[in-house]
Amino acid sequence: MSEQPILVTGGSGQLALALEAAATRPVRRVGRPDFDFDRPDTIAAVFRQAAPWLVINAAAYTAVDAAETDADAAYRANRDGPAELARLCAAAGVPLIHVSTDYVFDGAKGAPYAETDRTAPQGVYGASKLAGEAAVLASGARAIILRTAWVYSPTGKNFVRTMLNAGRTRDRLTVVADQKGCPTTAADLGAAILAIAGRLADSGWDDRYAGVFHAVGTGWTTWHGLATAVFAEAARHGASQPEVVPIATADWPTAAKRPADSRLDCTRLEAVFGLRLPPWGDGLRRTIDNIYGAEIHATE
Repeated sequence: MSEQPILVTGGSGQLALALEAAATRPVRRVGRPDFDFDRPDTIAAVFRQAAPWLVINAAAYTAVDAAETDADAAYRANRDGPAELARLCAAAGVPLIHVSTDYVFDGAKGAPYAETDRTAPQGVYGASKLAGEAAVLASGARAIILRTAWVYSPTGKNFVRTMLNAGRTRDRLTVVADQKGCPTTAADLGAAILAIAGRLADSGWDDRYAGVFHAVGTGWTTWHGLATAVFAEAARHGASQPEVVPIATADWPTAAKRPADSRLDCTRLEAVFGLRLPPWGDGLRRTIDNIYGAEIHATE
């Protein structure tokens, strides 16, 4: 195992990069065009060449609104590709950690969702991710599914960076205030995944590890609350402070319906793996510091 890598899919995505940056064991990070869920032959070829002892699937079709008119592509990436990857893992006896989403829920519960709660995705993206979960679980692989939410990092396309960029040119922003969720940094999610990987490496597979777990930053807020916190943290670095005006979901129409309350209960993750992600505000502070630190370094 010491010479075998962890195979991380997801190319240059936020989570794949965070996993590679924090890993203390060899990692093989792969993405398009060499590894492409739209080209099933590449999945098997890369899997055979890498000969991993563990696979972490961080690849997905995540364009929530575009999925409404591109369902075939969403299902290829979120169901069919993971199904093939899980089949390969099952045949080789390799554990698989598969990343899923809070969008498998409709957001109507009114309290944080447990893994056993009824799923009811409201759009193609959530439905395709739920189908991917089912395919992975049906594969016979030693599979751990981690549902996460509202992921962001210092790089890439995400809500936090979108807010910061908008705040540089506008003095008034409108942000939805009636959707609740759990902001999660890619770094904190990656650290939790690597802790699970460490458990697998040190003590092997345990059937208690199988199935679905929720893994998000501790605590919750709204998109408006997150935006307000973003600018409060950025103010420590001298950033301008736009007015952040709360609006209702109905005032910001989108192609795909979002869950109104997709908070996740992470009790099972702590009970089985002893893991609890840091408070979301702590993760945000570290991310903002990282963003402004990188900008300062770039100008030196």
